[in-house]
Order: sequence, then C-alpha cells, then structure tokens
Amino acid sequence: MKSGITPGMIATRRLTVDRPRTVDFLGEELRLYATPELIRDIETTCREFLLGFADPGEDSVGTGVSVVHSGGTLLGSPVEINVTVKEVNGRRVQFSVVARDDKQEIGRGEHGRAIVETEKLRARLAALKAS
Repeated sequence: MKSGITPGMIATRRLTVDRPRTVDFLGEELRLYATPELIRDIETTCREFLLGFADPGEDSVGTGVSVVHSGGTLLGSPVEINVTVKEVNGRRVQFSVVARDDKQEIGRGEHGRAIVETEKLRARLAALKAS
C-alpha cells in the first residue's frame, strides 16, 4: 500500500440511474434507484479511490456500511456520489458519504474498506473452504 491517504481527501463519481439500478416491484412508472445499487455504487466509488494507493497485487474489501437512503431517484436521473476519507488506520480506511441526484440529497452515511493482498486473501479463503 502506497502512503498518502489522508483524512479530508475527496472522490466523486457521477452516474445516471439506468434500468439495472432500479427496483421493478413498484411498476414501470416508479422505477427508483434501488438501495442495494446505491450501496454498490458507494462501494465502487471508494474502491476506485483506494486503487490509486494500492500496490500491484492489492485491492480492497468492504468492512462495513451504514447508509440511510433518504430520497427516491427516478430512472434516467443523474446522481453524484461524494466520498471523503474520514479516518485512516493502517490498511483500513473509513469514508463519509453523501449522494445527491439533481433535486435532493438521496443518501448519507459511512463506508469502511481495508486494503488487502489478493494472494493472501485467496489462500485464507481456500483454507476456509477446505475446513
């Protein structure tokens, strides 16, 4: 892991709510951004930020998420996800998150990730599977 991640650093991701990101159980007229998809997009934003500090053979995994999805966003709407490094503790990074569409704040919370060596993780999972 490269050094340089410090509290206050910010990353932003912009996207458009496409059909796979929406719920389908409310009917076609209420295709809303699904909460699990918002969380996936938050995780992706944080992961992509951390990849800029990862050495070859490293990636990051989620360690926790606490997000309130407070606003409905329709299919086709733009979304901006802003993540801010809140705390760095060795290989663990805690982010504050705010998501907005073009009309309102739609989510707020925290997400934690840990930078891992992929081969070590692969070996641990293989041992777990074998046990």
